[in-house]
Amino acid sequence: MVKEAYSFERYLNVRTAFGPHFSPDGKKLSFLTNITGVAEVWSVPLNLQAATPLWPDQLTFRGERVSSAVYAPHADVLLVSGDIGGNERAQLFLLEADGSRLTALTSNLEVMHIFGDWSPDGQYITYSSNERDARYFDVYEMEVATGERRLLLQHDGTNYVHGYSPDGSQIQVSRWLSNTRSQILLVERATGAVRALTPEPDADVRGVVYQAAAWSADGQGLYLLSNCDRQFHSLAYLDLSTLDLHYLGEDRWDVELLEVTKDGTRLAMSVNEDGYSTLTLFDIAQGWEQRQPLLTPTLPRGVVYELTWSEDGSRLALSYTTADDALDVWVWDLEAGAITRATQSSRGGIPQSSFVNPSLVHYPTFDGREIPAFLYLPAEQQQQLPVIINVHGGPEGQSRPVFDPVTQYFVSQGYAVLVPNVRGSTGYGYEYQSLDDVRLRMDSVADLQHAALWLSQSSIADSKRIIVMGGSYGGFMVLSAITTYPDLWAAAVDIVGIANFVTFLENTGPWRRKLRESEYGSLENDREFLEQISPIRSVDKITAPLFVVHGANDPRVPVGEAEQIVSALRQRQVPVEYLRFEDEGHGLIKRSNRLIAYPAIARFLEQQLASHA
Repeated sequence: MVKEAYSFERYLNVRTAFGPHFSPDGKKLSFLTNITGVAEVWSVPLNLQAATPLWPDQLTFRGERVSSAVYAPHADVLLVSGDIGGNERAQLFLLEADGSRLTALTSNLEVMHIFGDWSPDGQYITYSSNERDARYFDVYEMEVATGERRLLLQHDGTNYVHGYSPDGSQIQVSRWLSNTRSQILLVERATGAVRALTPEPDADVRGVVYQAAAWSADGQGLYLLSNCDRQFHSLAYLDLSTLDLHYLGEDRWDVELLEVTKDGTRLAMSVNEDGYSTLTLFDIAQGWEQRQPLLTPTLPRGVVYELTWSEDGSRLALSYTTADDALDVWVWDLEAGAITRATQSSRGGIPQSSFVNPSLVHYPTFDGREIPAFLYLPAEQQQQLPVIINVHGGPEGQSRPVFDPVTQYFVSQGYAVLVPNVRGSTGYGYEYQSLDDVRLRMDSVADLQHAALWLSQSSIADSKRIIVMGGSYGGFMVLSAITTYPDLWAAAVDIVGIANFVTFLENTGPWRRKLRESEYGSLENDREFLEQISPIRSVDKITAPLFVVHGANDPRVPVGEAEQIVSALRQRQVPVEYLRFEDEGHGLIKRSNRLIAYPAIARFLEQQLASHA
């Protein structure tokens, strides 16, 4: 191994900044950063003429994760959302913009509250909540000054509330029927009358999503993203009088982000091209046909995570990262034609030149398909290496070329890291995304087998030192890989993974179960198959030493999944180490816990690979 230049602690001390939102007067920008070890709300003055970002102020001191902070349209206050211990049961708070007071607006700690929007006059907020029945999300409106609320939409389904209409008379809602099917509704604020703007997708046909809807300047239609009748999510216009949907382009990749200014005159969108983001801006004040392209900032190849416009539409804030630089907030001033880094997250004292950018590669798998992946190689040696195959969660997620301190640390230690987008991943069209649905589940695991074979055959990997690691669904992939292809792996790391599909579906948050059945299958129809492919059923085949990490408060993959696999391996005297964190949920959020878990994983892998040297 290469001698350590920087400790794992230094890599884990690289900070991130995200979640930007402009104050109504445009003079300040709120954002979230984990400088203190967990995401809190901060604010920074916007002086775009300054050579370096101004020093920000910390506004919240909860010591628990904040997930969003959004300014009111006409007042110096923010609506803040945050949970406790990673349990995802978010509560809503009102925060004075100077940080002087944080007031709870909700108090049922067993219920999820998902913020929607501020009303145009700033007197009300909307949110979705599952307080009536844990399985379903209804829509509520609250008068902020009094705390009085009323039920706007009750429905036995998953209803997420979004923006008000420009005149405040209607509220936009997305209804998710599964993780791959949704529709858009309008709710009359005065009467509660519901109008479906898009049809309910047929469960027997394919996944169809309508999302990210924003009002046009004349109020006669909505710009939105959809994959109806096509492979990729594309920009479309929905005429509200006829409900005709008209696509505005033929995209070869997913349009993944869409933001329109409050007056409907400017549109920003980001396209996911093979994992990298491409940002474009348009003046659409006279409609799409008369659109005028706007100057777009030049940035290194990376990934845009969020877009948000200032109140007057003159500036655009984006959360942006590259594989060799931290996630930060940037502000594009359209009038000045200049982009400024509004935050400057610490790189842990590590020179940026020490970080590695990946290569985009494609490797062959069992059915002749080429699987896209990002390959990170150390500079010193690029053959016969120990290799970590890091599998994303989802399943319908996508690995992107973003900064990951864990990957960067292992590469600095002489490992190669391969981050594949096996079948079932998003970003490559609906057909590719659906190739692992239900009875096809194990085909995606076979893609991992072929990743290991390709690494060995290409001489990148020492075939005796290949490790598989992943979190959430990626944790299932890890456990499935070491049970299905046990001879390929020197060691494995399972973070909040699924060991038993039956107990997972029985115990996952009730609001999630129905949404996941189109992807995983149901206990009613597919129980025998789910039992058959569950790693716990083949635990006797595991020979690779395993490291397991889980949070006790995980509502998605309950901690019992970890307990099952750890107990089974200990009974069989297979080497297994287990870290359980009582104050974490689905993944490790708090830096104090990350500083325990990841160095322990590194030591574990070092010990296991030593026997294969």
